[in-house]
Order: sequence, then C-alpha cells, then structure tokens
Amino acid sequence: MNDSNRILSGMRSTNPRLHLGNYEGALRNWVDLQNKGFKMYCMVADLHALTTMYEESAEASRNAREVAKDFVAGGIDPSRSSVFVQSHVPEHSELHLLLSMITPLGWLERVPTYKEKQEDLGSAEREPYGLLGYPVLQSADILLYKPYGVPVGRDQAPHLEIGNDIAARFNRLYGREVFQPYKYLIPEDELRAKVPGLDMRKMSKSYDNCIYLSDTEDQTAAKIKQAFTTPTKIRLTDPGQPEGCAVCQYLRLYSPDWERQWEEDRQGLRGCSQNKKELTEILNEYLRPIRERRALLDDAAIEEILCRGAEEARGFASKTLAEVKSAMGMF
Repeated sequence: MNDSNRILSGMRSTNPRLHLGNYEGALRNWVDLQNKGFKMYCMVADLHALTTMYEESAEASRNAREVAKDFVAGGIDPSRSSVFVQSHVPEHSELHLLLSMITPLGWLERVPTYKEKQEDLGSAEREPYGLLGYPVLQSADILLYKPYGVPVGRDQAPHLEIGNDIAARFNRLYGREVFQPYKYLIPEDELRAKVPGLDMRKMSKSYDNCIYLSDTEDQTAAKIKQAFTTPTKIRLTDPGQPEGCAVCQYLRLYSPDWERQWEEDRQGLRGCSQNKKELTEILNEYLRPIRERRALLDDAAIEEILCRGAEEARGFASKTLAEVKSAMGMF
C-alpha cells in the first residue's frame, strides 16, 4: 500500500550546476514538501543522464556530486530527506529490467519524453536503446518507493502517465496489488515554474542565459547587467513593457514592491539601470543563504550524505523489489 507521506523526485546530472529555473521549477517545491512533513527521496539521476552523455559517463558522475550539493544548499535537509545518486541504488536498474519485459513497445514510442530526447541527441547520431527505454527506468525510479505523489510541472505530467499504466499492467498480469497509483503534485504558483532566461528564452545552459545557484554576487550582478530589457526603451522617460523584459520578470518574482516598479517602468519614471540595480540587490540577498550553505559542503561532506542517502533508499527499494519478484514467482 502507498504511504501517505512518501515522495520521489530527481534531476539528471547532465550539468554540474543547477540554475534559478531548476530551483524555482522543482527544488523549491521539494523543500516546501519536506517542510510540510513529507519523506523526500531526492535522486540525482546519473543513469538518465547517460541517454545523451554515454560518451561522457565520468562527467555525468562528477556532475552528480555537484548537483547533490545544490540540493542541500537549496534547502534539502539530509537528516529528514534521502539524497542519493541513482546508480548507487542498484534496485533501480533491476526493476527497470523487469518492467521492461512487460511494457509494450507502442507505449514507449508515444511518450513525449521520447521525442524530446531524440531532439537532444541530434539526428546525426544513431538512437540508443536507453533513449526508448527511458520512461521505463523513470517508472522504476518512482514505483520503487510506492510514493504518494511525484512533484511535476503541469506540462510534464503526461511524461509520467506511463508509470501508472505500467504499474496497473504489472498488478493485472501477476494478480497482486503491488503498486498503487501515484498523484501528480503540480505547484500552484505556475509563474515560478517557468522562470525565463536572461534573454527571455527558456533558461538553459545551452543558451548561456542562466543564473546559477552557485554563482557569486559579482557574477550575478554581471549577468543581470547584460539581461534583456524592452528594446524600445532607450531613455529613462521611454515607456517600458515589463511583460517582455527579463529584469522585470525577475522583479515580479523576487521584489515585494514589483507592482510599483512595473508601473513606473511603464510610465517612463524609471530606467533599465535602476531596475537592474534593484534586482541585483534583491536577488543576491535571496540567494545568500543558498550560497552560504553550499560553501560549507566539501567533497567529503557530500560523499557522506550520498552514502547515507543511498543506504536509506536501498532500505525501502529492496523491499519493493523483493515484493515484485515474489509476485512474479522469482525467488
């Protein structure tokens, strides 16, 4: 049966650092759930990273440690939540293999993730099996912990539907209610779930438009100085269009006085340099506790956290796997 307080979520280790979009779109929600009393299993998905980084597997592993540091710096408390690397819990791989045997091929080809990952890989490369099987591994990740729910953005929920389908098929095939449906935990504040990049495109390392949680105050200030603003606002008195200005979008997220700032921008009562100066001060103060926590984490500290987290995760995952194998008649 599902436990009402257990939640699994994760991020791939394709990049060594998390940016503001990762934090607001996912990590901040995990911290909120943790602080509401949920037992969080926070996974760094290094195996998933290999779908596009199989030639840089060592880099994906190194990245995993840095991503874990950002988890903890962002507010995940290892004394209350389990922080671990996916490949350190071999039950993920074994359940993936078992579930792959019962998952129809047509289901995988229809999953939105499949087409997205094909685009990530590029048309010049032959498609690996892992790309097609990605949703089965993702389903195994979730089902191992029999969670109450999975935090996900509204536009990402269709990517996870296959997990409940696979669970129902398993129960039906083997005549046991091993798995129960999990819920999609969609954040209520959708504005924070879609933080734009500094150029108003999607925040992404590939666009070089990110503010990273590990950036220094000076690095953050330099990036904000170059951020996209209203192109037609040349002089202070020119009217701005805050809806299309990256700096104004960040002010809306982080400034308690954003409505006045927006209105003054529209009326030509403030310039872009003033907006950037105020945003720099506000955002650096917002990120200060995250930076302070990260500064306390050296490599030895994060390894200890990851070892303990993997042990905790295996403690639950191994029980689920044993239940799965029993239902299948495998001893």
